Amino acid sequence: MERDVLGDDYEVLTLPLGALPAGAGPGGDNVAHLVRYRPKGVDAGKPVNGALLYVHGFTDYFFQTHVAEHFAARGYDFYAVDLRAYGRSLQPGQLPNFVTDLNFHFEELDAAARIIHDEDGHSRLTLMGHSTGGLISIMWAHERRDDNVVDALVLNSPWMDLAEGWFLRTVGTRVVDVLGRISPTAVVQKGLESPYGLSLHRDNNGEWEFNTDWKPTNGFPVRAGWLRTIRRQHARLHRGLDVRVPVLLLRSSHSLLKTKAWSPEAMRADTVLDVTHMQKWASKIGPHVTVVSVEGGMHDLFLSPEAVRERALSETVDWLEGLHSRDRLVE
Repeated sequence: MERDVLGDDYEVLTLPLGALPAGAGPGGDNVAHLVRYRPKGVDAGKPVNGALLYVHGFTDYFFQTHVAEHFAARGYDFYAVDLRAYGRSLQPGQLPNFVTDLNFHFEELDAAARIIHDEDGHSRLTLMGHSTGGLISIMWAHERRDDNVVDALVLNSPWMDLAEGWFLRTVGTRVVDVLGRISPTAVVQKGLESPYGLSLHRDNNGEWEFNTDWKPTNGFPVRAGWLRTIRRQHARLHRGLDVRVPVLLLRSSHSLLKTKAWSPEAMRADTVLDVTHMQKWASKIGPHVTVVSVEGGMHDLFLSPEAVRERALSETVDWLEGLHSRDRLVE
């Protein structure tokens, strides 16, 4: 591994990926990047709680050092993956964040899990996914349910349905399904139509520093082929899946949708997704799902104001500790 852009305590490994069918991906060389938090000068021995792998959302990449440090301090070896055409993995000339099948991202998760298990020697892996990364994580955990590669799943505001009215969720989805097949790179939305991006970066109203070439505050274009696969995966989820590991689903207490102008209220609600959809579809993930509502949380609960994100992080640690305590009793 090499030194990562996040500093001396972070290492990064390039993961070569196979070629995708013509027009099915971002173009160019497809690679992913695995980031590991490894504090220099600290010899804490083997983490007692195994490994945790973080999967980012759309128009996103891993930069949340406070999350890595929080879990590392509590006994986890922390990893994060930048998927193909996202963040560190975005190559010159590529269409950002574009694939025509979310299942293509399974290659990245398979590669990361293999390194964590086989090369780094971890027997326990917790997968943590945010927003679109949450949807990808759910589907991967379902597809790999017989392989014993993941032990727990943590979802941070997962994308489980379209945050639109009935017409766009039904008729609009049919239109996108046709358009996405005929013209997959057609732009159906120019960017993020919410004040969320303006609530994050310190140059606007937020407190975070990140690379706006990799995570522009107004988002990347949404393309028909990508939205088509999102809606098809939503439909699979709604029919019911079989994720057999314990699942923690964290969501905000409420949403604030259909507003484009920033206001202080945007810092206390999910302005991207409808949290009632998360509640509605949670039981379709599998038989062991716990849902926790976090009062005043933003879309990324771990980027919410300090008191809110601390609660979200504490809820996650407490839930995971409950699993570990139960496992120790069984052993």
